[in-house]
Amino acid sequence: MPTYVVTAPQGRLSAQQKERIGADITRVHCTVASAPAYFAQVIFNDVPAGNYFVGGKLLQRSDHVYVHGQIRAGRDGETKERLVLELMNAVADAAEMPAHCVQIYVVDVPARQIAEYGQLLPLPGGEAAWWAAIPAELRKHMEAIGE
Repeated sequence: MPTYVVTAPQGRLSAQQKERIGADITRVHCTVASAPAYFAQVIFNDVPAGNYFVGGKLLQRSDHVYVHGQIRAGRDGETKERLVLELMNAVADAAEMPAHCVQIYVVDVPARQIAEYGQLLPLPGGEAAWWAAIPAELRKHMEAIGE
């Protein structure tokens, strides 16, 4: 957790743009939400021509990117607003498109409805005890992700 799915028309985002978007989403989430990078996932969904509709009509332009983020519940509204705005600007910049062409949806998921690395996630405030209970070898593996 978090998991962000970036959806765009096939061919709209180059490999370099995807790499930058993946890094930027991770950076923004970790900075704003004070979360470790090993939890962040960014998945790209390239939609083939003829399969992307907006407003009930087939999307005719390629300047449209949709990001659906699922984050652990418990953050205040101000933090989530900052997260959404910073994600929107980072994705727009990396995709070389105006911010009004980027849609960001961030959805809360209760911590105890998420399992990662073989563990249920802790409730907000329980991170230190949760981390201490994880076997040392698994902690080492988690810390190495993204390095």
